[in-house]
Amino acid sequence: MTHRTDNQPALPADAESASRTAATPSSQPGLGRRELLAYSAAFGAAFMAKQGLGDDGAAAELPRQSVKPRPAKKYKMKKAINMWAFAYPDQWTLKESLQLAKDAGFDGVELNFNLAGEFSAESTEAEILAIGKLAAEIGIDISGVCSFLFWPYCLTHNDPAKRQKGLELAGQMVEAARLLQTENLLVVPGAVYAPWMEDFDPVPNDVCDQRARAAVRQLLPAAEKAGVSINIENIFANGYLFSPQEMIDFVDSFQSKHVQVHFDTGNIMHYQFPEHWVRILGKRIKNIHFKEFDKRQNEFTLNTFRTLLDGTTNWPAVIDELDKIDYRGYLTFEYFHAFSHYPEALIYQTSDALDWMLGRKA
Repeated sequence: MTHRTDNQPALPADAESASRTAATPSSQPGLGRRELLAYSAAFGAAFMAKQGLGDDGAAAELPRQSVKPRPAKKYKMKKAINMWAFAYPDQWTLKESLQLAKDAGFDGVELNFNLAGEFSAESTEAEILAIGKLAAEIGIDISGVCSFLFWPYCLTHNDPAKRQKGLELAGQMVEAARLLQTENLLVVPGAVYAPWMEDFDPVPNDVCDQRARAAVRQLLPAAEKAGVSINIENIFANGYLFSPQEMIDFVDSFQSKHVQVHFDTGNIMHYQFPEHWVRILGKRIKNIHFKEFDKRQNEFTLNTFRTLLDGTTNWPAVIDELDKIDYRGYLTFEYFHAFSHYPEALIYQTSDALDWMLGRKA
């Protein structure tokens, strides 16, 4: 009840109730319109409504987030990780990196072939063999060979000298894969455009296709002799091979088991869905990059990709489709930088996420 002095008029019961309500925190002035719009632009109106700010009805816009059931079975695929996720060579040696991957529970590591360095165009045969021996002693596979060099030395570049250099480097990669006793070489066959390269001279689509096919035909004899598979990677940002049907037409045109697909889940997530590609590509998939992506944002750069499970990829559907095509190869996590602090955490965190995805966690 309220207490009055003798000179205060009595309030009716309903007015007294309203007065009490007005004094509660929930009725304090809300955000101004401009402030609310700014927050809503950053976080979304539905999220703001769930915090009790803005339009309560907007909360219905967000889908209900239910906990997905754990996989009903254990999948027999193998876990691998690309070396870009390691603090190598800045903080760790190659030996330390391979040992960390082994300790974290990975089956394999994907190495990146560089222009210079420990595993590069400068490496001798003996040096590459020593890397393979080191991995064997630690007890971890080399799941494949990858390289950024397909961009500056693009196989479809308008500069003939750069195209030729790209072919020479790709030939060295074939030999490096053979020496490491891995049958997987990731190849970016060409690009109409590379949006992250300011000086990239656009290549007409038909010319890009002709040059890409010619380049793979030149690489194929050495790959077949080495027992190495040229695995063509899908990258929508290069303006080439936009759909699984186009990828099938390209790969099948060589009529060789040594030209297959390196499927990257994240590279098509901006506009498409990896589970659809897996079903259509089928057994052409020889190796895989698992990259996390979030469709709720509209940016596409190397920094767009996230740690596994922190995005909108339907991983249960992706893995189920892989299982349907009897894929038993490596699921290779690709991430383009080590953590700034506690870089070991990324390696263990990724291994743990893959265990959940593969049904290995009880």
